[in-house]
Amino acid sequence: MRVLFIILLLANAAFFAYAWLGPGSLNSGDAQIVGQQLNPQKIRLLAPDQVGALTRKPEPAKTPAVCLEWGAFAGADVARAAQVLDPLGLGAKLSQRKQEDVGGFWVYIPPLTNRQLAVQKGAELKRLGVGDYFVIADDLKWRNAVSLGVFKTEDAAKARLADLRAKGVKSAIVGARDAQPGKIWFQVNDAAPAVAAKLNELKQAFPGTDVHECPAEEKKG
Repeated sequence: MRVLFIILLLANAAFFAYAWLGPGSLNSGDAQIVGQQLNPQKIRLLAPDQVGALTRKPEPAKTPAVCLEWGAFAGADVARAAQVLDPLGLGAKLSQRKQEDVGGFWVYIPPLTNRQLAVQKGAELKRLGVGDYFVIADDLKWRNAVSLGVFKTEDAAKARLADLRAKGVKSAIVGARDAQPGKIWFQVNDAAPAVAAKLNELKQAFPGTDVHECPAEEKKG
């Protein structure tokens, strides 16, 4: 029995030694896995500019600048508007667009008693959804009248009047119109959001004016 026990003990020791050190041992398997993970032939060195591309933070998206125009102005209001625009330091970005008025037909609200009433009428038009109007300030005959559109034909003027009636504007009428002094729009090319906000702030002091994108054919750049 003693001899049999010694034989079994030696057999077990030989088995464990083979399992640990033989070709199928765990040690050789771990080494093989490590060797497969390294794959030195697949290692590729990056150039400095490639490393920089990996670490460089993406630039924030820029808000596109647009061409904006503010108007329309006539008479003394042109100089007043130019004066309030001067502190913005717009330089070459600032220009003017002039529209020469010709005779035809127009839709208008007859002259009101004073400027304050004309401004109040403008506010009423806005509440009714009418944004395209102009308070006349410097023409002695039509001072404090509110222009709601100028047209080449009487039919076009009457169509505009019908649209205004549908919105609740009751005091507007159609009339023949003599040639008047031209109107001025101030244009700002490449206007940043801060400039657009400032223009919308300034227009509050000039009732009847508006800030919008330049007409397509007038855009600069």
